[in-house]
Amino acid sequence: MNTQIITLAAGLFIAASAFTSIVGPTENNKPIETNNTKLAEPGFAVLELFTSEGCSSCPPADELVAKVQQENSAKPVYILAFHVDYWDFQGWKDVFSKSEFTRRQYQYSAWLRTESVYTPQIVVNGKREFVGSEESSLRNAISQSLSSPLAGRLTIETTRNNKGISVRYQASSVKKNAVLQLALVQKIAKTSVKKGENEGRELVHVQIVRSLQSQSANDSGSGEVELKLPEKTQPGNWEIIAFLQNKNNGEILAAAKTSLKEII
Repeated sequence: MNTQIITLAAGLFIAASAFTSIVGPTENNKPIETNNTKLAEPGFAVLELFTSEGCSSCPPADELVAKVQQENSAKPVYILAFHVDYWDFQGWKDVFSKSEFTRRQYQYSAWLRTESVYTPQIVVNGKREFVGSEESSLRNAISQSLSSPLAGRLTIETTRNNKGISVRYQASSVKKNAVLQLALVQKIAKTSVKKGENEGRELVHVQIVRSLQSQSANDSGSGEVELKLPEKTQPGNWEIIAFLQNKNNGEILAAAKTSLKEII
């Protein structure tokens, strides 16, 4: 009788040990490597919103990405709002618009083989696009991206200097066709629109890209880049988002960010 009990307990212990080595422990919802296995790390989602203050269909998309940002604040979700300039001739000039952001949207049209450009449009990880106010499409894209395996890894360190910000980056799995994109982002701003389709409205924007600097990633996977800051920058309202992008098809391979509040 006692022998049977001891045998059963030993069997349960062996089974439990085997299960532990397969699953592995976790800490703060992060996977931890064991001697026998390496758990997949979570993916990331870079959301690029192409928008304009002159577009009456854009405020719902701006509101949606603001809500998604708040809900995913603890996850690797990176939001970039690019204000295009082709609406500037419809009665109201968007104060955040730039022609280079319009060119970026046209580049996505070529990469993704869409028939035209439009606002509001969202592109996720450079691989799929849809109307920026489609909440279900956005949530599904974020979920799929976060559960996808990482194609690479990117870390950045920033320091302040006399010219602006020095950004040191370190990347793994860098390919020859990868470019490093550095976005200087204003976290929130409000605009009272006086003319155009949104006349009389106060629009709230989040994650506004104020500049985007691109350069080829070094073969070594590391380097340093200088960024200029706008005058009278309030550190708590700005951040830098960096990402590696395949220049041949637009796919984003890795991303990282840091707040200017931490260095100024």
